[in-house]
Amino acid sequence: MKKLKITMSILTMALVALTTMSCKDGKKEGSTAPMSNEMHQEDAGSEMMADNSSNSESSAIIDNYLKIKNALVADNQEDAAKAGGMLMADLKDFDKSKYSSDKQRELTDIIEDATEHAEHISESPMEHQREHFDILSKDMIDMIAITGTSKKLYQDFCPMYNNNKGAQWLSSTEEIKNPYMGSKMPGCGKMQKEIN
Repeated sequence: MKKLKITMSILTMALVALTTMSCKDGKKEGSTAPMSNEMHQEDAGSEMMADNSSNSESSAIIDNYLKIKNALVADNQEDAAKAGGMLMADLKDFDKSKYSSDKQRELTDIIEDATEHAEHISESPMEHQREHFDILSKDMIDMIAITGTSKKLYQDFCPMYNNNKGAQWLSSTEEIKNPYMGSKMPGCGKMQKEIN
C-alpha cells in the first residue's frame, strides 16, 4: 500500500508538472485520464462484487465523503466536521469479508488511513480539514477502485492546491466545485475522468 501511495504521488506530481492549464481556464473541455489509478481500474473490473450490500456500504461512505467535499466548497467547517464524524463510523462498519484476502489487506490499509483523516476533519479548522481531505480523496479513489460503486462519480483535479502540487477529489456532478479553494476559486480545476 505504501509503495502504491508513493507511486501515486510520483505520478500525480508528474501530471501536475505536465499541466499547463491554469485554473483561470479550468473550464476548457478535454480531459485526460489520470495516471494514478490505472493499475487499480484493471483490478477493479475483475474484483467487483455482484453482492449489492458491498455497494450500499461503499455508497454510505461515498455519501459522507461528498458531504465533506460540499462543506469545504461552501467554506463550512462545522458541516465538514459533522460529515467527517459520520464517515469515520461508516468506515469502521465496512465489511471487508466479501473480498479476496489480498483486497482485504488493501482495504484494511485504505480504511485505517481514511479513518484517521476523517477523524482529523471532524476536529480541525478549515485549512487543516482541506489538508486531510486531499489524502482522504486518494483513499476514496483507491477504495472505489476495489469496491466499485453504483454512483456515477467524477474524478476532478485542482492544479493550484498545495503550492501548485495539485490535488484530486471526487464529485457527483460534472460541474467543477473545488473543495480546496472554496469560495475563493470555486471553478478552479478540471475533470480527469468519469467513474461508473
